[in-house]
Amino acid sequence: MSSSHSSSKKPKKKAPSPRRDGREAAVQYLFGSDLRGEIDFTEEALNEFWELRQAKTFARDFARDLVLGIGEHLTEIDSLIRETLENYAFQRLSAVDRNILRLGAYEVLFSDHIPPEAAINEAIEVAKRFGGEESPKFVNGILDRIYQRRKKD
Repeated sequence: MSSSHSSSKKPKKKAPSPRRDGREAAVQYLFGSDLRGEIDFTEEALNEFWELRQAKTFARDFARDLVLGIGEHLTEIDSLIRETLENYAFQRLSAVDRNILRLGAYEVLFSDHIPPEAAINEAIEVAKRFGGEESPKFVNGILDRIYQRRKKD
C-alpha cells in the first residue's frame, strides 16, 4: 500500500533571505532600466519599481542602497568589468549578466557589509536564479578576477 499524499506534495520553496531578496530586486531594477536604455538612479524611479515588485522593508532598503551605490560608482564599475572581459565586448553581455556583474563588483569593491568572497557567492546565486546556464560560472570568473586585481592594488 502506498501513500499518495507523500509523493504528490512539492517541497515548500524557502523564501530568500532579506539581503538575497534585496540583491535580486536590485538586479531586476537594473535589468529593467538597462533594457530601456538608461539606468535611472532616482528615488522616483525606484518608487515606481516598488509599485511593481513586492518586498519587505529591509529588502527594499537594502536594494535601494545597492542601486544608489552602483549608480554612484557605475563608471568605475563598468570600466573594471570592461577591462576584465577578455576578448569579449561589454555590450555583448546579456543584460542579466551585465547587471549581476555590476551588483557583484559593487559589493566586492565598495561595500563593507559583506566580505568579497561572500559577495561573489551571492552574485553566483543570483546568476543561478536569473541568468543562463553558463552565467554562474561566468559571473564567478569575472568577479574573482576583479577581486584578485583589487587585492594586488
